Amino acid sequence: MQDWTEINPLHLSRVEKKAWLLPQLNQLTQLHSENCERYANILNGTGLPLVASEFDDVPYLAARLFKLLRLSSVEEGDVFKTLTSSGTTSQVKSQIVLDKQTASLQTKVLVKLLSSITGKSRRPMLLVDRQGLTNDKSGFSARGAGVQGLSFLGRDHTYALNEDLTPNWERIDQFIEKYKGQSVLIFGFTFMVWQYFVTELLNRGDRSLFDNAILFHSGGWKKLQDKAVDNHTFKSTTREILGESAAIHNFYGMVEQIGSVFVECSHGHLHASAYSDIIIRNQNTLEPAAFGEQGQIQVMSFIPRSYPGHSILTEDLGRLLGEDDCSCGWKGCYFEVIGRLPKTEIRGCSDVF
Repeated sequence: MQDWTEINPLHLSRVEKKAWLLPQLNQLTQLHSENCERYANILNGTGLPLVASEFDDVPYLAARLFKLLRLSSVEEGDVFKTLTSSGTTSQVKSQIVLDKQTASLQTKVLVKLLSSITGKSRRPMLLVDRQGLTNDKSGFSARGAGVQGLSFLGRDHTYALNEDLTPNWERIDQFIEKYKGQSVLIFGFTFMVWQYFVTELLNRGDRSLFDNAILFHSGGWKKLQDKAVDNHTFKSTTREILGESAAIHNFYGMVEQIGSVFVECSHGHLHASAYSDIIIRNQNTLEPAAFGEQGQIQVMSFIPRSYPGHSILTEDLGRLLGEDDCSCGWKGCYFEVIGRLPKTEIRGCSDVF
């Protein structure tokens, strides 16, 4: 079995991916059925086999289940940290249990995937968030997990916001002065990047600060849609600030399957890497949908080993656009996220301030 570190994450064809990833998923189904009694009971109730011959047949859990049950496949003493989903204080939050092995693996996979885009050298990094977000080592929110995970890609980490999420102009200006015109890395959750960074710099009259910048952002699109800001507007305005050559990559992910990240390519499509896969299921029948048909998004990953989160049916709606033939040159399924299921609470990694 080929080791994951030897795989080019964005250049594995469907046939190659199935030969590598499907056995990994089957092993995780077996592992969690043996070590998580609640998961085993759910599987017994479905009557599904533990060994799937196709990705479509891998048993899945509904993402909402993690709000109702604490699902763990490790002893309590081996729990390294517990991640919680974002949401308002009135909402029940998902609890995701990580041991050291899973936490380490998700970080390494994330770095391997994103460094295939950024390159191996670490760039100066501006984090559009507040300092101290990840101080609680026993557990933190999806936002904190995102900041910690992506921080491994950069150096000279600079937090752009104060505790009240207002811009820290002293730190921002020092970063601009030190690295203006150089190749830098920027990360933040979409709404926060727009509201507390792009808009503020625009109002100050700043332009073309980092033409060689790479910006990764995720989550919080509902707040921007309310402000009539779509993906095109976000990119075009952000490039006014950073520079026309800046690379801007949205990505799709969730705390329920931490480390499974679907990155947007240069043509605006979200891609499943070699380490994960995606299925769109008909909302009514839950059968796999055809290319171009809207349905519920199911995500799969080889990372979750401390909890049964390797195959999850999300509450998001999407559409498969193609596979292995995107004009950007990346392999894998590529897709778009359309929105949330009707009557499903709106949440996102940037929702809670």
